[in-house]
Amino acid sequence: MVNGVERPLDVLNSAKGKEVLVQLKNNRQMVGTLLAFDIHINVVLDNAREIVDGESKRSMGLTFLRGDTIIFISPASMVA
Repeated sequence: MVNGVERPLDVLNSAKGKEVLVQLKNNRQMVGTLLAFDIHINVVLDNAREIVDGESKRSMGLTFLRGDTIIFISPASMVA
């Protein structure tokens, strides 16, 4: 166990209620508060916004992202 993480989903579980960065397959990025996720890594973000070239492009509000469109999810504490 490293940093309290035993399984990959432990990272997501510890990020619930916190801001995360989600990189999508279509070269888009989303940032929002992680509300929920499932074993398929489908995620629900609140206050989601699309990021283009490091800047907030548009606000999306409550958003569902399909797991098969996600490349990675990073806790905001790790986002530069």
